Amino acid sequence: MDLLDFARGPALVFAVTVFSLGIAWRLVHLWRRPAMPDLSPSREGAPTPTQAAAQTILRAMWPRKAFSLSTHYVTLNGYVFHIGLAVIFFGYAPHIAFIQRIAWLHWPALPDMVMYVAAGATIGSLLLALVLRLTDPVRKLISGANDFITWVITFAPLITGMAVLNDPSATILARDHTVYRGPLAIHLLTLELLLIWFPFGKLMHAVLFAFSRSATGIRMSHRGVQV
Repeated sequence: MDLLDFARGPALVFAVTVFSLGIAWRLVHLWRRPAMPDLSPSREGAPTPTQAAAQTILRAMWPRKAFSLSTHYVTLNGYVFHIGLAVIFFGYAPHIAFIQRIAWLHWPALPDMVMYVAAGATIGSLLLALVLRLTDPVRKLISGANDFITWVITFAPLITGMAVLNDPSATILARDHTVYRGPLAIHLLTLELLLIWFPFGKLMHAVLFAFSRSATGIRMSHRGVQV
């Protein structure tokens, strides 16, 4: 067993297991936390909890006009990163083939040029986010080890993935063997490190943001506050 066999086998199983159990553990922990009942009557005209939760999730997708333009730039950069990352992971043909091997799911791939543009935009957005975090006094003050570790772990699969882009995706899929076993193994291992870190670091916001925004919306709308 070489490094690629290890990455495709035991390491992948371990990473997916930690990822799944870690997310389940975090969600069960939140569900078991005691909740103080709100005994006050809701304000007249307050939406239902479901409506308040949905409205708050959607409303928080973009900052209010009262905030400065810099906030809008940060928000736009976040959208570039998240959309670019989704396009790379779910649109690149070898990635779809990888998902099909482990989950039996398959869908049409996007053209390679779209992937290259998405990868460049995603890497650029991550670098910009790091610069903003290091240069903005407030962001720098509230940043901790978790933020920088999460940045490195997120950045690593992108860079290692670009390192193995030596041929068109059709050529890669047409081969019956892997040519660049070492670089591909490193790329897979960085992805597996991300999966392991996901439930315990800041990446967990991808799951928890809906719960936190829903709770805020329900609590505030009950009091008559427009969020």
